[in-house]
Amino acid sequence: MNKIIPVILLMLSMTLTTYGQRFAYIDTEYILDNIPEYQAAEREIEELSIQWQAEIEDRFAEIDRLYREYQAEAPLLPEEMRRQREEEIIRKEREAKQLQMQRFGQDGELFQKRQELLQPIQDRIFDAVQAMATRGNYAVIFDKAGGISMIFTDVRYDLSDDVLQRMGYRN
Repeated sequence: MNKIIPVILLMLSMTLTTYGQRFAYIDTEYILDNIPEYQAAEREIEELSIQWQAEIEDRFAEIDRLYREYQAEAPLLPEEMRRQREEEIIRKEREAKQLQMQRFGQDGELFQKRQELLQPIQDRIFDAVQAMATRGNYAVIFDKAGGISMIFTDVRYDLSDDVLQRMGYRN
């Protein structure tokens, strides 16, 4: 019995603490879909990605061609010539892999370009949400697009259009 009283008091204090708190949610996916700069940035990133991928695929195609030529000619080549061709193929393959990491690696050029183009937009969204949370006295604003499972959402508490409006966009 003595152990139950502290648990009841804790639950009661948590209930009283959250009572009167205001909660809302936004949908960043919806917000981003309604920002033209975001759409333009996504297109630019996609075009760069396609261009760089084609460049890398061309390099690997050249390496494949060189390797097939080498295999066909290897029995006829002197030892020194075979070694030189093998080294050339290995060097080109290493360069192609290095370029692939430089462009698409964890901190590669594509990641940096994405940060450069999208971070300012994300910062503006955060600033708008923060200002609305302060002005509206919201304790928590959830993002329903962020992977948080929300079984039910009442549109009265969706602030997505308000965020767009605060950022200067009309839906």
